[in-house]
Amino acid sequence: MARHELYNDDGSTNGELCPRCGDVFLADHGDRKHCGKCSYTEWE
Repeated sequence: MARHELYNDDGSTNGELCPRCGDVFLADHGDRKHCGKCSYTEWE
């Protein structure tokens, strides 16, 4: 994924960060959000 798709022009992001890791974005799989680094999962 290109960097410009993750960050806005001012450097902010709309992506949700992992509450455990703090530096990894959560992947949105429709029914859940998942961290690939620590396997944290939020079910919707």
